[in-house]
Amino acid sequence: MKAMIVSMAVLLFLLTGPMLVVAMGTVTLGGHWSTASRQSSNQAPDPATTPEAVVQVYAARAFSWRGAFGTHPWFAVKPAGASDYVVYEKIGWRVMRGLPAISIARRTPDGYWFGQKPTILAELRGPAAEAAIAKLDAAAKAYPYNDTYRIWPGPNSNTFAAFVGRAVPELRLDLPPTALGKDYLAPWSLFAPAPSGTGWQLSIFGLAGVLVAVEEGIEFNVLGLTVGIDPLDLAIKLPGLGRLGPGPGAEVDEEILERGRDRQPPG
Repeated sequence: MKAMIVSMAVLLFLLTGPMLVVAMGTVTLGGHWSTASRQSSNQAPDPATTPEAVVQVYAARAFSWRGAFGTHPWFAVKPAGASDYVVYEKIGWRVMRGLPAISIARRTPDGYWFGQKPTILAELRGPAAEAAIAKLDAAAKAYPYNDTYRIWPGPNSNTFAAFVGRAVPELRLDLPPTALGKDYLAPWSLFAPAPSGTGWQLSIFGLAGVLVAVEEGIEFNVLGLTVGIDPLDLAIKLPGLGRLGPGPGAEVDEEILERGRDRQPPG
C-alpha cells in the first residue's frame, strides 16, 4: 500500500508540469498542423550579410498535446560563403511513409515549429563552425535509428539531437529537460557521454537513469522525464515546465511563466 501511494505521488509530480503547461495555454490543443505558422523567427544570421560559417541548434515545443511534454530539435548549418541553410532533423511521419527518419534539407533555419517559436540552444561561428559541420553531417548519416521513430521513450527527434551532440562536443549541447527521448542511448548501451560532452550518463532504455556533467548539471530520468539542477547556472529542471533559470532554452520556459502571470486575476 505504501509503495502504491509513493508511486502515485511520483506520477502526480511528473505530470503536474505538463498539466500546467496545458492550463497556461503554452501549447495549442486545437487547430490543424497545415495552418500552423512556419514563418521565420528572425534568429538566424542572414547569409547575404554573414559570409562566415554558422551552426545553430534550435528547439521548439512539439505540436499539439505533445508540446506539453516535449520539444522538437534541429540543427541548422551554413558553410562559409553559402547562400542558404541546410537543416538536419528527425521526423516521425517520414518513417510512417517508408522514408528514412533523418531529413537533410534546405528550409527556413529558424522557422516556427507549427506555431511554436524556437529558441537557440547552441551556436558556432567561423572556423569552429566550419569544422563542426563535417562532423555533424557524418554523425547524422551514422545515426543508428534511421528507420525507427517512437515518441516515448525513444528513439525520437531528441534521441537524434543527443546522438549528434555527443559526436560534436564543440557545441556543448545542453538539451532542455523537455527534450523527451534525449536519454535513449545507442543500441544496447547503458553508459554514454552526456550530449554536451562535458560529463557522463547512465540510462536504462531511456526510462530511468542519471546524468552528471559540467554543462547540464545533475539530471535524473524518471520514466523518460527529466528532473534536475544546474548548479553553475542556478537553474532547476522540471518535467513539462522545462528549465527555470538562466541557460539554454530558458527563454521558452520564461514565456510559460509570463503567460501564467498574465492569467492571474488582478489583486
